[in-house]
This record gives sequence, C-alpha cells and structure tokens, in this order.
Amino acid sequence: MSVTGILGKKIGMTQLFDDRGEVHPVTVLKAGPCVITQLKTLATDGYNAAQIGYVDFIKASKVNKAMTGHFAKSDVPPVRVLKEVSIEETAAGSAGDGVKAGDRVLVDIFAEEKFVDVIGTSKGRGFAGVVRRHHFGGGPKAHGHMFQVQGSIGASSFPSRVFPGQRMPGHMGTDQVTVRNLRIRGLDLEDNLIMVEGAVPGPRDGYVLISKAKAPPRERRGFAGATTLDPLKASKKAAPAKKK
Repeated sequence: MSVTGILGKKIGMTQLFDDRGEVHPVTVLKAGPCVITQLKTLATDGYNAAQIGYVDFIKASKVNKAMTGHFAKSDVPPVRVLKEVSIEETAAGSAGDGVKAGDRVLVDIFAEEKFVDVIGTSKGRGFAGVVRRHHFGGGPKAHGHMFQVQGSIGASSFPSRVFPGQRMPGHMGTDQVTVRNLRIRGLDLEDNLIMVEGAVPGPRDGYVLISKAKAPPRERRGFAGATTLDPLKASKKAAPAKKK
C-alpha cells in the first residue's frame, strides 16, 4: 500500500520504558482500520490522492442520499470521517500503482517509519481573556487592581485607531494543529494501535490524521557519553600530515 496517511482516534496517554530503562510519555492512537472511498488521479482530478474514511459504526439513516451514492460507487460501508491523503510514487515512477477504491488501510503502513506527523483539532476553551489566550503578564495583583484585564488599546491622537491583528480576548481553541516528527514508540498490528512519543492535539476520542513525516529529523550520531568521537578531531587525525 502506497498511501501515506491514515485516520485515527486518540485513546489517551501513558508511558513506556525503553531498553535502557528510560521512561517516555506516549500517546496511544487507534489508527484505523480505514477504507479508500475514492481514488483521485491526475487525468480526472488534476492531482493524485486517495480519499479515505475511518471505519466506524454509523446508521444508514444518518447518511444522506448524496453520500450513500458516493459510498455505493466504491462498494464501501458508510464511514463517519473522510480525509484526503497523498499517494507515494512507486519505483516505476507512477503514483497509485496497486491502490484502488475499496482497499483497506491499516497501521502497518508505518512499519518501516520512525516519525509521523499528526493533525488534530485542539480542545475548545470557549471565550478566554488575554492572560490565558495570549499569555499576557497581567497587571498588579495587589488589592484594588484588576489583574487579568487587558488595559488600554488606544493609540491616542496618532494613529487614532487600533491596528489589525491586535491580540484581544476572544474564542480560544478548536483550531487545526499539526505536530510534526513524533517518534513512533510501538505498533500493535492486531488492534491497529500506534504509540507516539509526546502529546497529540485534541480530546480523547478525537479524530486525528496520522501521516508519514514529510521532513523527518536526521538521526544524531555519537552521543554515547565518554566514548563520543569528536568529529573535528577525527577529521584532523585522518587528514594527511603536512610536510615540514
């Protein structure tokens, strides 16, 4: 399967111990199973992509006629969430070889990956002030002062207006947040679970899009304590000696 991403659901956070006994905070995600509901090609749509849906129980009466016909084209069951993911090019240089509508997408697409990018919707916080929303310092905390009030935003006679983009109280949360390069700490192929190190945006049971890292970090080498080799000293030692 050459699909680069999968839909998942956030289960919660826990911790894992590695071989050296160090603890790592991880987020458990139920990645799929998903099904390809539509395949978009360069000839018909102008780009190559796969529309996938998270296989979750949904009543047929909850699906409108338009989406019922859309699912019937690919002969797939009704799904709750739909997203588009890109398709990797094969060795032959063509995208989408071996991928067709109706195929299942499982967590095994990350079997050879080390890092993933996760896109989710952050928790809704309602109406929030500037201290909570923008991390303002606030005013004096002594008696008689209003600590969390923003204060004056006017600019006197010049320019006599409020500049666009002024940070003020308002709606906080429910934004699309992308967390990049989360290290994969474990895969459970039987239950379609993936454990990633770090936090993932959104509440429990929130839907997320997990994809292969677009720009994975380079693995650091030589961090082994006293046995670490200094690359500068090693290059000087390996260079030919100057003739006197």
